[in-house]
Amino acid sequence: MISIHSDKSYTMAFENRKNIERIALSPSGKLLLSIDEDGRGLLINFHLQTILHRQSFKTKIKDAQFSPDGQFIAITHGKQIQFWRTPGFHNMEFAPMVLHRTLAGSFDDVLSIKWSPDSKFVVCGCKDMTVRVCSTDPIEGFEPSILTGHREAVMGAWFSIDAQTIYSVSKDGSLFVWKYKTLESISSQTVAPDAKKRKKGEPAEPLRKWVLTNRHYFNQNHAKVVSCDFHASSNLLVVGFTSGVFGIWELPDFINIHTLSISQKKVDAVTISPSGEWLAFGSSRLGQLLVWEWKSESYVLKQQGHNHEMNCLSYSPDGQYVVTGGDDGKVKLWNTQTGFCFVTFPEHSASIQAVEFSKRKANVVFSASLDGTVRAFDLVRYRNFRTFTSPTHVQFGCIAVDPSGDVVCAGSVDTFEVFMWSVQTGQLLEVLSGHTGPVSCLAFSPIEGRLVSGSWDRSLRTWNLFNRDSSSEPFTHQSEILALAYRGDGKEVAVATLDGQITIWDVELHRQVGTIEGKKDVGGGRKVGDRVTAANNSNSKYFTSLCYTVDGSCLLAGGNSKYVCIYDVKAATLLRKFQISHNLSLDGMHVELDSRNMTEAGPRELIDDTGDMSDIEDRRDDSLPGAKKGDLSLRSKTRPEARTKCVRFAPSGRTWAAASTEGLLLYSLDDAIMFDPFDLEIDITPESILAAVDETKEYLRALVMSFRLGEKSITKAVFERTPVASVNVIVKGLPHKYLEKLIKFLVERMDTTQSVQLNLTWSLGILRFHGQYLKDRSQEFAGPLRGLVKGISKLQDVLAKVTNGNINSLRYLTCQMALAEKGTPKTVATTLDKVVMEELF
Repeated sequence: MISIHSDKSYTMAFENRKNIERIALSPSGKLLLSIDEDGRGLLINFHLQTILHRQSFKTKIKDAQFSPDGQFIAITHGKQIQFWRTPGFHNMEFAPMVLHRTLAGSFDDVLSIKWSPDSKFVVCGCKDMTVRVCSTDPIEGFEPSILTGHREAVMGAWFSIDAQTIYSVSKDGSLFVWKYKTLESISSQTVAPDAKKRKKGEPAEPLRKWVLTNRHYFNQNHAKVVSCDFHASSNLLVVGFTSGVFGIWELPDFINIHTLSISQKKVDAVTISPSGEWLAFGSSRLGQLLVWEWKSESYVLKQQGHNHEMNCLSYSPDGQYVVTGGDDGKVKLWNTQTGFCFVTFPEHSASIQAVEFSKRKANVVFSASLDGTVRAFDLVRYRNFRTFTSPTHVQFGCIAVDPSGDVVCAGSVDTFEVFMWSVQTGQLLEVLSGHTGPVSCLAFSPIEGRLVSGSWDRSLRTWNLFNRDSSSEPFTHQSEILALAYRGDGKEVAVATLDGQITIWDVELHRQVGTIEGKKDVGGGRKVGDRVTAANNSNSKYFTSLCYTVDGSCLLAGGNSKYVCIYDVKAATLLRKFQISHNLSLDGMHVELDSRNMTEAGPRELIDDTGDMSDIEDRRDDSLPGAKKGDLSLRSKTRPEARTKCVRFAPSGRTWAAASTEGLLLYSLDDAIMFDPFDLEIDITPESILAAVDETKEYLRALVMSFRLGEKSITKAVFERTPVASVNVIVKGLPHKYLEKLIKFLVERMDTTQSVQLNLTWSLGILRFHGQYLKDRSQEFAGPLRGLVKGISKLQDVLAKVTNGNINSLRYLTCQMALAEKGTPKTVATTLDKVVMEELF
């Protein structure tokens, strides 16, 4: 879920069984319907992020829409249309979804459904080139209408705001306008022969029918229509084409407002915001999500993930950013607080195998690629300021940066050498040779300038780069080395091998200190093409990435399976196993395969049926002969495997990230969905809030209820009636979701009132009990915290002026008293400075 106003994104704590095909949100915004490609739906309470009901529709759903009044859900069910009653919350009771009515009659699949403004009728676009108008309930005198004339499948049809006009768009780029006219206006006959009999004196009811009044064509150079949407209030029609172009037309005059190319691939999804100001576009082939404001012709949101798999990641030293590299040759920088990608570097021309932040300078990122280059990127000016190459063309598969950030090393997968460059000059300093197989991993010691390299030749070597003698010392293993990780103190190295073991080495004493057997823990499910069971298959029973925790007590490991494991290093035991995905569309998720999916031609999931698709763009195969990776957006064809390419812990130790088939996953101890008991309150009124303060003395409950009510006067009353002695207890029990509101209210109060003790007591309590939470989210709370610092500084200035004025007044009064008693003013004033001032401060 992406919040455009707050610039944040988050993921719900549950998922569908397979790839999500369709989502629908109720008009009130409380219910969300999510349907996967097999027709299994989840009915979700959007605000509480909980699953209310699971429903199987038993077929693939093309479209689903809530009615404007929220009472029904209309879905396409093959050649049928189904109306389901929406579960209500009016009487605080819940009933599962109930099928209200089913309508049939279409000769092919129904592709789209749209409601009339009064929620009594629906208009459907069908694959049989017809537009059908149906009613939710049987209405006397109404008969369903079938509108024909399109030459290809109808992608969308909509009612106008007065429900007297229907606009329909077909795949060939034609727009038809249908009017609901009387027969009297069509022909010269006032009453049809089959008109109903009427009583004497009763006027005749003119019969009506839908009539095609106009045809328009988009003329986009033979590009087909893929997606479309219509905003009835502003009469705006948005259409996306296979060429990556979208257009905006104003109806009914068919005036072209904008035509813009936003992608190199087809625009799969288009929608318009309820206000009609923003347009959202999605392209699955490139992983693009765009939000465009058509009046100002500017982007509100522009996001694009990696086209193919994500191979590597690295945390910045402050933990605020994550850099990733993928098979598409792009380096992307992500904000961990918002979840957005804000920088993309496309300079590499081949797959990126490793990325690394500079330890000393957080504004420098290094990347190693199979194109034979190691590049350094400046995150201040957003440019590639240094490119490191070797004398001969090689492919780099790993990278390491020394703690000072002055030296960068990369391992070769074809010449079996390690190359070392100077970051300042870009010159090649040394070439380390000794391995007899591809160099798979590199790591610098966090304390000293020692480099460790692992290779497929089953040896681990240490290099003292900054000594005169740069000879290496090998550590022999029983299998090929795939990954390694240094402990934070630089004394131990963990090595993952192809046989599924993790070996712990003491680098200083040159001896093995421990072994973790992870073959059974990392073993995943059975792939569709596997000849043996998952228990007997050793292809995925090894780790490809390792990372120590900050304290060095635990080890995080991920591999070519759906599991990520955390081990206790000292006890060599498994602490917890995370499953990165439950998506059955991925390969390797099932423990056992269903024999019913096996055919004479092989597994049904691997049969390429793209040749039967209707669009020539979908039938065209641009992949090279023998290539099986293909386009990962075509999940039904390529079956990507569930695996984790890279895992890393954040510097804070409370968050870790995984580069997986499903994308960049962040797991945290702090960002879990917390239960807030105040969300269960239904009677939040000013009277109940003041009663909680004055009668029951529930100050925390009253404060949270006042924040939810949103009345500043009530919040001010609760704030002022709270005893100073209870402030620390209240702040300690305040849920984190209300911290921002409390800080903002405190800042406003400091500007208007001079309650110094009360304001400072609240501020001190916030920093004492929620300081770590605010520090971890410094960017999110940057604005409120700056306001708090400004308010406290203002209080300090006011107190300083008052104190100085009081001191001068006291001096003046003592001098006057001394003069009245005929004493020495200078002696009395000096005594006051030494004695009374010390008591005051």
